[in-house]
Amino acid sequence: MEECMQMIPVWVWPLFFWDAIWKIIAFWQSARNNHLVWFIFIAITNTVGILPIIYILTHRRSNQVTPTLNQR
Repeated sequence: MEECMQMIPVWVWPLFFWDAIWKIIAFWQSARNNHLVWFIFIAITNTVGILPIIYILTHRRSNQVTPTLNQR
């Protein structure tokens, strides 16, 4: 097992953690929004965080309240 770990280049580890963090966030949001197709697609593809980031950016909820003008 140690031999396999030593064969992995050092630059792969940050990419692994980067991808894992974004996938976890995208999994949580897609499951919460009942987007089964996105959940499955994110699970089977390895895009180094690009697909999860696209999902998160395109399916954000708008929590900002727009101010209304009082018309008299």
